[in-house]
Amino acid sequence: MSIKRVALITPPYHSGVVESAGTWLNVGFVYIAGSLRAAGYEVDYYDAMSLWHKWPDIEARIRAFNPDVVATTSFTASIAHALEVTALAKQINPEVVTVHGNVHATFCYDEILKEEHDTVDFVVRGEGEVTLVKLLDCLNAKGDPSTVPGLAFWRDGGVVVTPKAAPIQDLDALPMAWDLVEWPIYSYRAKNNARLAIVSSSRGCMEKCSFCSQQLFWAQSWRARSAENFVAELELLRDSYGVEVAMLSDEIPTLDRERWVRILDLMIERKVGVKLLMETRVDDILRDADIMDRYREAGVEHIYVGVEAGDQATLDLFNKNTKVEQSKQAIDIINGADIVSETSFVLGMPDDTPESIAATIELAKHYNPDMGFFLAIAPWPYAELYPELEPYVATKDYRKYNLVEPVIKPKNMTLEELERELGKASQKFFMHKFQNLHKLSPWKQEFMLSVLDLLMNHSYLAGQMKSAMKQEGKEMPPEVRELLKTVKGMQPPHKPAGKGGHPHTCAPIP
Repeated sequence: MSIKRVALITPPYHSGVVESAGTWLNVGFVYIAGSLRAAGYEVDYYDAMSLWHKWPDIEARIRAFNPDVVATTSFTASIAHALEVTALAKQINPEVVTVHGNVHATFCYDEILKEEHDTVDFVVRGEGEVTLVKLLDCLNAKGDPSTVPGLAFWRDGGVVVTPKAAPIQDLDALPMAWDLVEWPIYSYRAKNNARLAIVSSSRGCMEKCSFCSQQLFWAQSWRARSAENFVAELELLRDSYGVEVAMLSDEIPTLDRERWVRILDLMIERKVGVKLLMETRVDDILRDADIMDRYREAGVEHIYVGVEAGDQATLDLFNKNTKVEQSKQAIDIINGADIVSETSFVLGMPDDTPESIAATIELAKHYNPDMGFFLAIAPWPYAELYPELEPYVATKDYRKYNLVEPVIKPKNMTLEELERELGKASQKFFMHKFQNLHKLSPWKQEFMLSVLDLLMNHSYLAGQMKSAMKQEGKEMPPEVRELLKTVKGMQPPHKPAGKGGHPHTCAPIP
């Protein structure tokens, strides 16, 4: 069979982790599609997840494109749905070549191939741009896939694993396929449904957080695009596709201060105007305290820093390589620059109790981020911390490994109790924020009203938030109550709270 057409399909998995805040494209597929096209393949970039397509829709799209290869992306919570994608592709055409990639497939290829080798032909381990092209070129040449680095596949009753592929060093040279993106569906609700892109200025992480998948995937390496190349891409996205907001997918975009300052300066000089949402480390914010005004002028509007825990012992267990007091300092610096600050706290560890969770809520209030989220620890089966957590794992249903649904059962709590405490934590934190809304700058007040709208009308916390507004709204200053009346669908405190929302929440993936 000659391979010409490749369908890149996101699995239709929905957990509500980020979906209430907006619709997020798969930037990895944009890179892979670009590399495939540059090698002469025809590509369908199909974001079934963001389109909210059901299985009949997916089947119709596969039949219409009639691909020779179907490749999908497998993070842990989506692996069951990703396996359904490749099984469906084989049902439609038993001769189609099926490929899995991304973090879960990279580390759990043995489990996948032993159980699903009838419908999964290949696993790409690590970066896909070079490896997938080499695989397809090899198959077209009727070569032996065992000669292609970065693969795993089933042969003669066992799993064949080829050597690791070398990291891609020249990220500037990677072609992109932005023209294949179905742009109208990607928007950022917290900013009036602004056109939203996900972009990447660097790859990797040098840290060793014991619960994290990214430092493992990137093998504790870090590579970056040049400032000029990255800023030119932002200008292209603005001018050609109407992008107004871009979220950096980088784990640590700021690692190289000289490069990062150059990015900020270019954005200011060229008046790029695209607003940036980003994540970085606490210690990089402390380092950059003297240039936060430049962050703001360049268009950085929202910074997430991972606090993760409120006590030093847990931070040390997580290998965060930071001190508790540094987190408060970093959030103060972000707030001082009038940039939206966001953080998260990982809960549901074996020793957690309602009392320890209550203490974390109070600490979150003290840290004073604009947004704080309370996430259920997800015991990635390949993470360094997993052996310590495994005795407390209550389910191996990977669909629940989404940071929202509890998977670890604490020693002295049931899963139901933990789930209630997680919901109450968010409710208590955000009610505290909205009671102090008048202390924020006007633009932050407007942003936080958008957040409240999301929480009350698009979030799994909808019922709790409306109930809290009914019970606690009267404690807010009169001017805050007047502001809150502008929130779409919000019930005034003296009226019964309506039924609301669907199971989505806006929370980051750390």
